[in-house]
Amino acid sequence: MSEMQTSETQTGPFDPQTQPFVEQDIPRRRVTPLSVVIFLGVFGLLIVLGLQLIEANRSQPNSGPAPDFTLHVFENMDADAYLFGDAFTLSEHRGKVIVVNFWASWCGPCRSEAPALQRVWEAYQDRGDVVLLGVDYVDNTEDALGYIREFGITYPNGPDLGTRISDAYRIQGVPETFVVGKDGNVFQFIYAGVTARDLASIIDRALAE
Repeated sequence: MSEMQTSETQTGPFDPQTQPFVEQDIPRRRVTPLSVVIFLGVFGLLIVLGLQLIEANRSQPNSGPAPDFTLHVFENMDADAYLFGDAFTLSEHRGKVIVVNFWASWCGPCRSEAPALQRVWEAYQDRGDVVLLGVDYVDNTEDALGYIREFGITYPNGPDLGTRISDAYRIQGVPETFVVGKDGNVFQFIYAGVTARDLASIIDRALAE
């Protein structure tokens, strides 16, 4: 009989009933404060990125109640110095068609549409049921006033301090225009520049409702 056979005869095959398995100590990985901080940092970053993605996918309101806001309008816009005039609150003008135009002096398309907006205002300003309002977005005040003077703008304008208004309307850039109906709901959202004819057509339809 070989040596292997002799050894097997003496000890026999492994039998879990008579020879219980002896558990070996397995080293465990320690959780260090640094690893916890890294995990929490990565988790927090993922949450922030997720929220930013959700916000980016939110479109501008094109129906439903127009977000209310108060804008402190420029006064003495044709002077070198400026003051803030009356505060314009959107909800206080219910029953009128309100055109809210977001613009900036550094915006090329805004400069292209500025004459059209002024022409529309001159055509409707004596009616009393149409308001055109300019919201100056992320701009230098002196540059904004120079823009207003350059294009002879006479409808009320004011700065969006802290971008509160543009954030409420979730604008993606300038220019963007919202026509608010007499019922206080967004009647139409206009992306990019407008023409006098198109804007007047939209206002007339909003007045007819």
